Amino acid sequence: MQSHLHPPSTPNETLTLKQLHTKALPLWTLIGFQLMVNHGSWESRGLGCRYKTFPRCQFFVCQLSHITVLHWPAFIMHVTLKSFGLASILSVAGTSAALGGYVVSPTLQTDILAAAALGKLTLHAAQNRDTTTCTLENVAIRREWGSLSAANRQAYTNAVRCLMEHPSLLDPLETRFDDFVAVHINQTFSIHGTANFLSWHRYFTYAFEQALRSECNYDGYHPYWNWGNYAHNPLNSPVFDGSSTSMSGNGEYVPHNCTDGLPTGLNCIPPGSGGGCVTTGPFANMSVNLGPIAPTLAAPGVVPASSLFAYNPRCLRRDISSWVSSNWTTDFESYDLISNYTDILSFQNRMQGDFATGFYGVHTGGHFAIGGDPGGDLFASPGGPAFYLHHAQINRVWWIWQNLHPETRTNAIGGTITLNNFPPSRNGTLNDLLDLGVVGPAAGVLEIRDVMSTIGIGGGPFCYIYV
Repeated sequence: MQSHLHPPSTPNETLTLKQLHTKALPLWTLIGFQLMVNHGSWESRGLGCRYKTFPRCQFFVCQLSHITVLHWPAFIMHVTLKSFGLASILSVAGTSAALGGYVVSPTLQTDILAAAALGKLTLHAAQNRDTTTCTLENVAIRREWGSLSAANRQAYTNAVRCLMEHPSLLDPLETRFDDFVAVHINQTFSIHGTANFLSWHRYFTYAFEQALRSECNYDGYHPYWNWGNYAHNPLNSPVFDGSSTSMSGNGEYVPHNCTDGLPTGLNCIPPGSGGGCVTTGPFANMSVNLGPIAPTLAAPGVVPASSLFAYNPRCLRRDISSWVSSNWTTDFESYDLISNYTDILSFQNRMQGDFATGFYGVHTGGHFAIGGDPGGDLFASPGGPAFYLHHAQINRVWWIWQNLHPETRTNAIGGTITLNNFPPSRNGTLNDLLDLGVVGPAAGVLEIRDVMSTIGIGGGPFCYIYV
């Protein structure tokens, strides 16, 4: 595909973003291109480049040169993104960013992959523009929690609390928030260690976002928790620091034993500084009403509920663990997963963990970085509000992996329809249904193929990207 943008009239002509709009560059090309240049200036010489603060930019230019202006010799472009409100997704090499005094660990390795993935997605979208209604004008932007303003973080937590105040469609004693927990409990054995693990949770997180927007007047889109940013100090991170703009803090300390996070009993998680009720932040003293079904927190009073859907009100407990996060949710773990597991089955298996060797993986690691009750319960974990930020990041990691090779990976599927193939079952297919019951959004019951593209290629309902 050739760009419609002509070479500048002079070797060093500078174009503004407004001028770019006048050049009839395809919209998806433009959204990918702007993210490549938003840290400063590019200089193109043939298929090479030089970037004034980022030494590996040649990789990106080569990815995008055939659909952007970057292949013209001696062309320099300065682009501002303020009119789009798009945040940077690249870190500066060798530095850590400060966020309200908190030092954020760099996530350069996965940011490079995310930028490359978005670039390839732009081309893939342009080549399939007749199969989607998703455009630059209507695409939703999912952003990292720490990049949101204080007002936007509070708008999100206020909307989640709103769901906790709305009545359930299933049980008069419970809430609309609990409906999501009940659906997850009901389908647990058919949505973990299965072919639909990633697609089901993608749709589930989207359904939660849509409920916040349609039922609680939330006007944003779902944020994600980039684990690597906070893996070495989760307790003081903007996600869990207990402030009014966080997802609430750790639980109060109660004596407890190590947490058996894995069914194999390996790598029992050392007791942290929590284990008790969460008393700070927006979800202080919230009521958790369902579960636990398979509790892992070894603290007094944490016992299984009498039945799957028994009304069992209790406090939200957390035992936030830097031991888990610094071992299994670092940027390197995400980078390694995306880069070195190139087929869908090995990718999703590695993501969910190799329990026989004591390896948690980023999925299980993220859950047990939160820990507690219901955070450490495979069944009822959506009863803790941080679940949805965690699974938005799970979805983002999959999104990056898919879009590094969108032609072959968008519809890649592998695995069977039972938990770790027990009992033995058939392989999952793109025709299998995703039925979220009472929490399903307007899109209703979908086939897996309908949720494989986050920009609706092939006619699916989604229209969002990650930055």
